[in-house]
Amino acid sequence: MPPVKRRYLPSLGSFATFEVAAKHLSFTLAAKELNVTQGAVSQQIRLLERALDVALFVRRHNALELTPEGASLQAAVTAGLDTISAGVSAISGDEGPQTVTLSATNGMASFWLKPVIDRFRASHPEIGFTVLASDEDGTLRNYSEVDIAFLCGSERYEVGEELHFLFQEVAQPVCTPAYLAEHGPFDTPDDLNRVNLLHLHDRHWSADAIGWQPLGWAEWFRAQGAEWAKAPSTLSTNKVGLLMEAVLEGEGVMLGWHHMVRAPIARGELVFAHPAPITAGRGNFLTCKKKSLKRPCVAGFVAHVLDTLRDEAV
Repeated sequence: MPPVKRRYLPSLGSFATFEVAAKHLSFTLAAKELNVTQGAVSQQIRLLERALDVALFVRRHNALELTPEGASLQAAVTAGLDTISAGVSAISGDEGPQTVTLSATNGMASFWLKPVIDRFRASHPEIGFTVLASDEDGTLRNYSEVDIAFLCGSERYEVGEELHFLFQEVAQPVCTPAYLAEHGPFDTPDDLNRVNLLHLHDRHWSADAIGWQPLGWAEWFRAQGAEWAKAPSTLSTNKVGLLMEAVLEGEGVMLGWHHMVRAPIARGELVFAHPAPITAGRGNFLTCKKKSLKRPCVAGFVAHVLDTLRDEAV
């Protein structure tokens, strides 16, 4: 088949819109990223399909799939746009700002990721970070500017991305030393039923970004062969940060995720209230776009994260 003459190619803008739509497999999410209407995205795709005289997507009820031609075009367009971007940078002498863009849940970002970033910047002050944190928007990981996404679940390798296992999701009852001294010891699970148990609201687990099996007091008591009495609590919230603030102020006991409470336990601000942990069998993962790894600031931070985990394991 003879090559297509350049003067007959559709506009570069339509190819860029197609790449975003193909990445998300959603015109709605593509419109959100491009800051245009869903109708505008749909129209550009229709015009592109008409110009190429081929269907790029299979439209199903509330879902899109790439046709074989669409998948082939996606690979070509992504490679082409990357080449153009590299060429522009070479001409202008500007390789872009030394900024790493990350996505994570609120709890992960606040209580594990931010301290890791701070330690990295202590020796790399010239590198900046953009952290997109949300418990509501699971599509953040797909935004084009996101270099590294921190995920929880049972992830699989994805085309164009590199994935690293970080650690298992493990939670255990924690409180302040003063609270334990006043209300403890908690020798049995039932002993915890007589104190203030701070807990995550069901909304946390049913959010779009966190549609996971709950890991709360009901599950912890059940794993110990006991039953949660569900006594009134001073705080039930869908935000891990609010729970952490309350437990650090000595209001009660919460299930503390090991990776989030490691630092306050090391500082003596918190202690384990009971020796039994619980896990739902989930893992935490780092996934990084291969094209982002070509940037030294991104590759350096990924190496720093993995080194941090090795140090914590010692």
